[in-house]
Amino acid sequence: MPHDVQRQGKGNLVARALAGSWRSSSSAPFDLTESQLGEVTPLLFGSGAAALGWWRVRNTALRDTPSGEVLQQGYRLQSLQATIQEQNIKKIFRLLRAVSVEPILAKGWAAANLYPDRALRAYGDIDLLVTTKDLAQAAEVLQSAEASDCWVDLHDRFWELSDRSVDKLFERSSTLDLDGDQIRVLSEEDHLTLLSIHLLKHGAWRPLWLCDIAAAVEGMPVTFDWSICLGPKQKRATWILVAIGLAGVVLDARISHLPFSSKELALPQWLVRSVLKQWDQPIAGNQPPMVHPRPMASFLRHPSGLWSGLRQRWPNPILATISVNGSFTDTPRLPYQVGNCLLRTGQFFWGLPARLQALR
Repeated sequence: MPHDVQRQGKGNLVARALAGSWRSSSSAPFDLTESQLGEVTPLLFGSGAAALGWWRVRNTALRDTPSGEVLQQGYRLQSLQATIQEQNIKKIFRLLRAVSVEPILAKGWAAANLYPDRALRAYGDIDLLVTTKDLAQAAEVLQSAEASDCWVDLHDRFWELSDRSVDKLFERSSTLDLDGDQIRVLSEEDHLTLLSIHLLKHGAWRPLWLCDIAAAVEGMPVTFDWSICLGPKQKRATWILVAIGLAGVVLDARISHLPFSSKELALPQWLVRSVLKQWDQPIAGNQPPMVHPRPMASFLRHPSGLWSGLRQRWPNPILATISVNGSFTDTPRLPYQVGNCLLRTGQFFWGLPARLQALR
């Protein structure tokens, strides 16, 4: 990690622990001490990156430390979970195809294929895209008893890919083999777009998401079409380059070969600091809305604690920038954060009657 963006804290240790973790054999030295590995192991485990941590220490003396053994157990657990999930994916595709519905799988298992071992990439739900005309029938299939043990997140569009038509996404998609079954996935270009904007939309709090981007960039084919990936909208194109730049700066991903200037991949210092600060505690339970003890509507009747509730909902600068269609520049983030609060306030009052009814 370049000296000018280093900071003290566990987030920096997480970044150092995961640098190059998506490669078959990492050339990045693992320079954490046993004590530092002990600090970072719960964070890797809690954020779904335990297997990647194990991949980094497996050929070092730290593999036999208590933390190394915990990370190895995390890898073994993910291997078992991956086997179960793959069976569920095959079943869901067969059920949908039986009623002539063709889905596209995104993130999750599709991202796991970017790694030398699919068990390195933890995932839970199965994100599927179908056409709008197939949405109702697909939903009916997923509500059946046969699909009841599968956790599926069904979409007829991805917000991250709203600048391109679903028909085009299907046209560019391809299939990957899963034990004889052909699983349809997004093209490399569309998938990198999805991974990049998804990372920023959620404030970049999860290190695994940035590892996905690093793996996608380093493993992209020579035929990769940047015009498709960046899309027709300049603002979104810069968001994608920001995500790629983060992978280079924070995780030492190899991006110097990309057809972009250092200026195009440059990052504001507040952005790197924000990512590393969040990685001090990259656990889902520490993210909104999990950290909100009470719904905002409840403060209308019992205002005690309102100020604390507002402070807990203050958006991180990355999420705020995306939510108001902002730019990642060196300018202060406060206007974007205020804009995000105003946007959410409008949404809150729009749905207030229903919320009050629910509280009765």
